[in-house]
Amino acid sequence: MDIHKKLELLSSAARYDAACASSGSQRTGPGVGAAHPSGICHSWSADGRCISLLKVLQSNHCRFDCAYCTNRASNNHPRASFTPEELADLTLAFYRRNYIEGLFLSSAVSDCADNTMERMLHTLCLLRRKHRFHGYIHLKVIPGASPELMQQAAALADRMSANIELPTRASLNALAPDKEEGAILRALQPVMPDRRLARRDGPLNPAGMSTQMLIGASPEPDLTVLQRAETLYRDQSLKRVYYSAYIPVNKDARLPAHRSSPPLEREHRLYQADWLLRFYRFEVSELLDPATPDLDLTLDPKAAWALRHLEHFPLDVNRAAREELLRIPGIGLRSVQRILTSRRQQTLHAEDLHRLGVVMKRARYFLHDRGRYLGNVPLQEDHLRSALSGAKQARQLDLPFAAPTETSRMALTGEF
Repeated sequence: MDIHKKLELLSSAARYDAACASSGSQRTGPGVGAAHPSGICHSWSADGRCISLLKVLQSNHCRFDCAYCTNRASNNHPRASFTPEELADLTLAFYRRNYIEGLFLSSAVSDCADNTMERMLHTLCLLRRKHRFHGYIHLKVIPGASPELMQQAAALADRMSANIELPTRASLNALAPDKEEGAILRALQPVMPDRRLARRDGPLNPAGMSTQMLIGASPEPDLTVLQRAETLYRDQSLKRVYYSAYIPVNKDARLPAHRSSPPLEREHRLYQADWLLRFYRFEVSELLDPATPDLDLTLDPKAAWALRHLEHFPLDVNRAAREELLRIPGIGLRSVQRILTSRRQQTLHAEDLHRLGVVMKRARYFLHDRGRYLGNVPLQEDHLRSALSGAKQARQLDLPFAAPTETSRMALTGEF
């Protein structure tokens, strides 16, 4: 099979993995490329720039038979593999033509975990050591690979990830019975420096570890999904958990009935809730409980929380603590910092807040200015819900060539 056909097959097979992120790497030195000026993400950077990378599998030969995966062993699909030399040369050729800024490399597990991991590491060694490539590399590690191989991977990649796949062990056993949850969790653990090994490639895995959960292929509610994410952040020190809406690619009795479209709105709300966990000091128990186990699809999670806790509102931005400001819908992380800085110099009024980045069409319902309530409806849940949900909402997925909308910026930056 020629290399063009391999590229068509193996790039197409990699498109379902959503776990791409900015690198955060500072890899420098003589050679080709640099990871740190812009970072790499799947489509849009935080300021709206489109960033590209070669997202590809080393091989789609797989010994596992996961119900939800297009590369499952029982599928009668064409199979192909890149040699490490082919993939390294292809990455460099694309980079030099300004097609890409880096590489996202994954692989199906064709035989044992160590053998698959060794072929991927050979590709990275050729890029880093032979060709002196300093561009961004995200490596999808293979659960079950030896600690020595994980050490080598951490020295060569800017970011590593391993997919937890599903929110619970029961669902993993039902839909991916060949995979072991314990092996995945061990792969997600931070790689600690081994002083016996010479590290000539810089810091280990500088951008950290991430993972991905498939949403909608199993019956767990959002509460279970977010509890798993909260545990992973706490116990595994993960940088990111990604949520991928289930797209049916196989017919299997274990999978849910075919939908007309994937659960993208649910995925979007999970990402917003994830931002609240990581940056706004929320806990899962504040967002959901057994009586209300799923996120509200009509309101973002912060607004939904605020409507359930109207006893805290309205607030004066001149007196509210940082933790209180972070919980006001329409006020994001950067806006909070601007408010804290500006109010040291002057008393802030309603007309100042838009200049500081506050989205007043949401925040107004939770603020007062010199005792004057800024909302135009009563401070009651039913009135506020109608006012907030009645605002024009952009679709969660915009065309890739369209300018980012307010909703897409919220998803990218976590400012809401």
